[in-house]
Amino acid sequence: MKKIAMFVGLYLGLTGIAMAATGNAEAGQQKSAVCAACHGPDGNSPLDMYPKIAGQHESYLFKQLKDYKLAAETGGEQGRADPIMQGQVMMLSEQDMADLAAFFAAQEMSPGSAPEDVIAEGQKLFIGGDEARGIAACAACHGPRGDGMALANFPDISGQSAAYTKQQLERFRSGERQNDLNGMMRDVAAKLTDKDIEILSQYIQGLY
Repeated sequence: MKKIAMFVGLYLGLTGIAMAATGNAEAGQQKSAVCAACHGPDGNSPLDMYPKIAGQHESYLFKQLKDYKLAAETGGEQGRADPIMQGQVMMLSEQDMADLAAFFAAQEMSPGSAPEDVIAEGQKLFIGGDEARGIAACAACHGPRGDGMALANFPDISGQSAAYTKQQLERFRSGERQNDLNGMMRDVAAKLTDKDIEILSQYIQGLY
């Protein structure tokens, strides 16, 4: 818990990760046709295995695109490894990435819902964590409604598809995904059980 609080303080003392290029949403829309196959034309993916990126913080989207490209350039040793996305970003310039980030950030995420039987337990873990097991509250970084913090580059996870959230938590837990600052998400996910991940994923899908 102290580790999370320390990093939150560090983040809030910064102005966030600056974008090297100013994004143009109109230009981003023109460049987004290939993205639509997985993410939908407005960033609301029709397939729950792919993330909804509509309304995501612009700086976070830009960072993820840069991380995918870094992974492509380093054979997955750095950045965020994903065979599909690495192929998609290889030919993108920083301006292309900034434009795409601006376009999808300007869209509105479609609503989701959480099953009634997970809400109480999911809310307890999301808002309060589990001190006995050393699990930090998700809300500490992502906020009580899951909106995240743009300046700190904590993503908006509200309404994200349960299948995608589950996949990412499992990847953080296994260490397959490593582009979180100082291993913050890996540290949290390492303490989550399969049941925790299932409940949190479904709960987050209904957050707004």
